[in-house]
Amino acid sequence: MKIQDFFKKYPDEASCKAHFKAERDKQGVVCKRCQGQEHYWLSTRDQYQCKACKFRTTLRSGTLLHKSQLPYYYWYFGMMMLTSTKKSFSALEIQRQLGHLYYEPIWYMLHKIRHSMGKRDDNYLLGNEVELDEGFFEIVPNKERRDEIVIELANNDGKYKRGKGSQKQATVLVMAESITVEPTKKYRYKSNKKVRYIKMKLLNDLSKETTNAQVEQAIDSEASATTDGANNYNDLANNLTVHKSVVIQDKKETSKILPWVHIAISNAKRLLLDVHHSIGQEYLQSYLDEFCYKFNRKYFNSVFDRVVTNAVSCKWETNMQLIR
Repeated sequence: MKIQDFFKKYPDEASCKAHFKAERDKQGVVCKRCQGQEHYWLSTRDQYQCKACKFRTTLRSGTLLHKSQLPYYYWYFGMMMLTSTKKSFSALEIQRQLGHLYYEPIWYMLHKIRHSMGKRDDNYLLGNEVELDEGFFEIVPNKERRDEIVIELANNDGKYKRGKGSQKQATVLVMAESITVEPTKKYRYKSNKKVRYIKMKLLNDLSKETTNAQVEQAIDSEASATTDGANNYNDLANNLTVHKSVVIQDKKETSKILPWVHIAISNAKRLLLDVHHSIGQEYLQSYLDEFCYKFNRKYFNSVFDRVVTNAVSCKWETNMQLIR
């Protein structure tokens, strides 16, 4: 949705609230007490009342907006800003645009929206041909990790590790689904693969068990996977139909063997560096979810409407990592 169209359709709090209610009515309300699906609407209280047991459910209850005190307009504005461009906006910028006094509620709201994006993408599995590789993203370690780093620095003469395994970086498993296409005259020098969807998942370590667990949740068992010769991919054949492991001797060959994985890593890093600074280790997955969600829907007409639908259907599960 274009920004000018948003302001025409949702000029105030009442229009946003009316649309949210219409979307909730479309999806239906289920009573928490008796599981009934027929309700009265109490307009004076903004609540649904079950016809069977008289139990009342607020308009926000059971949605992403559950227990939020922010206006509906803030939520709609935040969803519009996150989906209006290929890039993103920081919580500080959205706070300025809304004229809100405090930063933390806006920051928390945006992370809840990103959470719903990630939950939606988790419903789908990658198929066809899938490329896998690790990306290393600059982060600010959390408190537990900082304590570990102090010990590691003491054992290494106060020097940080460089490259793979650095204490300042987080390891992310990047997966890109692609299909083989016939090269055209216009793109005869480019890869014969066309990317479709991607997933990015934060890894606690580079063990086989951790990698296999993420692959099992993200990739269809009938898919074929292409990886480099890293040891953590050795057991992928147990979960996938075909696993092609290629030992890459020259870095220049990476763009030919795993083209879309590294394009996705490069684009994600550029986005995070341009918009967000000093990303905490515990929040990195949230930003990656936003990037993947928008990448996977780059050809869709209205991503904003889909995010609103997600906000209604996604039940917020309190994540202690998101509470400051």
